Amino acid sequence: MAVTKTVDVATIEEAIGLGITDIGENRVQELREKIEAIGEGVNYHLIGHLQTNKVKYIIDKVKLIHSLDRLSLVKELDKRARQRQLVIDTLVQVNVAEEESKFGLKVEEVLPFIEEVLKYENIRIRGLMTIAPYTDDEALLRKIFRTMYKLKEDISKRKYENLTMDYLSMGMTNDYKIAIEEGSNMIRVGSAIFGARKY
Repeated sequence: MAVTKTVDVATIEEAIGLGITDIGENRVQELREKIEAIGEGVNYHLIGHLQTNKVKYIIDKVKLIHSLDRLSLVKELDKRARQRQLVIDTLVQVNVAEEESKFGLKVEEVLPFIEEVLKYENIRIRGLMTIAPYTDDEALLRKIFRTMYKLKEDISKRKYENLTMDYLSMGMTNDYKIAIEEGSNMIRVGSAIFGARKY
């Protein structure tokens, strides 16, 4: 998936022309502007932290929300999806390294959270997502990615209804090769495609 944060529309359209089918945005406002400018023909993903008061703007526009991490968001997504007769696909965000600067559940919180989410009919969990620490410590990265893979396999074996572990979203520009080696099947790549971000 191409991460298009701060990337202009013309550059994104060029990437789509070269075969990019999925783009991910961190912020709702930027996502809305790009959907309006680019239109259909590409899958849109919200990969950043999602505030409950912004759910209504994107509920019917995104293929996948990558940052399901708290019950208040679950309730708002379910309510908005039900109003529009949708089932919204999500990934549960896991903060494996328990970094204070990042959102997501601790590993031991994931199963109880999933079992709570299963009570809501208009939300479907399709897998897990994590953001690893920005580090050159390959051993640490492998440990984090292996923990995620093991968690995904554990959840799969439980055969929950209305839940699949289709996606293990982990790995970004600096660590995607290691993530793929450790079982990722969805990577989020920005600067390796578009160059350094312009803020």
